[in-house]
Amino acid sequence: MSGELMRFSVAMPEDLLMQFDRLVARRGLAKNRSEVIRDLVREALVEEECGIPGREVMGTLTIVYNHHSNDLQQKLHHIQHEFLENIVSSMHVHVDEHNCLEVIVLKGESSLVQDIANMILGTKGVKNGKLVTTVTRQLF
Repeated sequence: MSGELMRFSVAMPEDLLMQFDRLVARRGLAKNRSEVIRDLVREALVEEECGIPGREVMGTLTIVYNHHSNDLQQKLHHIQHEFLENIVSSMHVHVDEHNCLEVIVLKGESSLVQDIANMILGTKGVKNGKLVTTVTRQLF
């Protein structure tokens, strides 16, 4: 794959283009339409790659929970110890007197990483959370 830039044109409705231009402006002075389109294509390719069964991925699972919930921290620790090979690290933040935020770094086969995240997110007392995955090998 060469690093040579190829030109192509894109047609879209004017209102969509206006919204896109606002996105380009929010991304900063160093960005233009072409660079933002490249960013969006890269993001879509990584997202698709992460969904391929058997693909090795890394991810961050961010959760918020009330640390006063009955034995919730014990349950979360149990899950993390059960998957020691897949849990790279975690960071615990005390948000306020009731709530904690935890970021858990995971690695492994895509469906296993998703399963671990679902176990944690489904644990009673976890208020909300989100898994974000990526691939570590270069795609483009």
